[in-house]
Amino acid sequence: MVVSVVVLATAGVGWIWLKLSGDINTFSSDGISGERPDASSGGQNVLVIGSDSRAGANKGLGGGEGEVGRSDTAFLLHTYADGEHAVAVSVPRDTLVDIPRCKLPDGSWSEPRSNTMFNSAFSTGNTAEGNPACTQNTIEKLTGLRVDHTVVVDFDGFSKLTSVVGGVEVCLPHAIYQNDLNPNRTTRGKRVFAGGPQKVSGQQALDYVRIRHGIGDGSDIGRIKRQQAFVSSLIKKIRSDGLTPTHLLPLAEAATSSMTVDPGLGTANKMLSFAMSLKNVDLHNTKFVTVPWRYEGARVAVVEPDADALWATLKADRPLDEKKEGKQSGSEDADAEDGSADPSPSAAPTSGEGITVTVHNGTTSTGLAAQAAKTLRAGGFTVAGTATAPDQDHPTSVIEYGPGQKNEAQTTARWFPGAELVQDTEPGISVTLGRTYAEDPAAAPSSPAPAASPSAVGADARSADEDPCKDLSYG
Repeated sequence: MVVSVVVLATAGVGWIWLKLSGDINTFSSDGISGERPDASSGGQNVLVIGSDSRAGANKGLGGGEGEVGRSDTAFLLHTYADGEHAVAVSVPRDTLVDIPRCKLPDGSWSEPRSNTMFNSAFSTGNTAEGNPACTQNTIEKLTGLRVDHTVVVDFDGFSKLTSVVGGVEVCLPHAIYQNDLNPNRTTRGKRVFAGGPQKVSGQQALDYVRIRHGIGDGSDIGRIKRQQAFVSSLIKKIRSDGLTPTHLLPLAEAATSSMTVDPGLGTANKMLSFAMSLKNVDLHNTKFVTVPWRYEGARVAVVEPDADALWATLKADRPLDEKKEGKQSGSEDADAEDGSADPSPSAAPTSGEGITVTVHNGTTSTGLAAQAAKTLRAGGFTVAGTATAPDQDHPTSVIEYGPGQKNEAQTTARWFPGAELVQDTEPGISVTLGRTYAEDPAAAPSSPAPAASPSAVGADARSADEDPCKDLSYG
């Protein structure tokens, strides 16, 4: 988090970095996987990890229990080849992911793990400094993007940075008390934050970015949105103070003294080279988004194919789609003013979150309904059940929908190219699979082609120049 702020804010002031070589710590590249994605066609990808370990100077700042380093927050910063745009994609710490083999402190390698919480990658090996190489391997496996650089920032560095800049403007919908920070308290406790706009720094800044309860829905997703708003406000504060040596030297010292980077950023010259590539990125062109997600019990699951569309967009160095307010994908009047067409069955698949369907096999191919149901669930749909259709000679797939469910049916149809939409008098959505799906399931939901850019992600993007009082609850 800190390095992205410093780099985006101080690019072009090279002599400062030249005074800081001795403060830049690096982690070994020995643990980085040998099976890596190809480089992107443009731009760079920087993985930023916030560690909540209690080791060292973090002991008095409310880090995690014990000495094992854990990742409290993480995002992948994609900087575009044009040098004018950047997108930071947050990955919730409770996201269920596949963690590949990772190097342990004794030199051996761990076994791959499936359906495991994302933040456990950083704690693989149970060391105080954490395992940034393992987190990098996990991000590369999740996204298919090659990570060019990885940076780890601890609580101490974050706290120092917010103090050096003289505090950061934030905004809260109402007052926050001690039991909002610690819901195990039996009493409300003292007031920690007032409601409305205010400036925070040091420990109070840490409390703000870590708070979950008492604001919005109390979720980690809401906290991520507040963190994105905070970093936006921090970048804006650094820029407004002016990029002068007087302001930037203590800022850079605070950042570099408490961060660990990969060898590719391990010297002042290397850091300077990267910083210079970002000197023209402005606040409005710096966007913050969250990976497409849905709840999986108490955890978070990545929604496909939306996430794949996002990664493909970044890999191709394309900008995110930002839909106009009031225009939602799938609405029947969405093509009124902006010329966008009504969604068709052959359009790129979108998330099925909130849509319940039943799946029937209308062919003689066994197991087809179960196959489609599995993939639909992975795409966010709720599958109420599967069965064999009375007629098993359907040439094409048919999607029946009840009154008021046309939009949901159209979203479902995107997963079944060529499917016929049929309105019924009974509520509910039913998919009957036809021979076209049986003959070529790869053209349907088992491997959908990613959209050019997931509009829902772009529509939810936060720019670094936005008012911190906009959308106060952040979830």
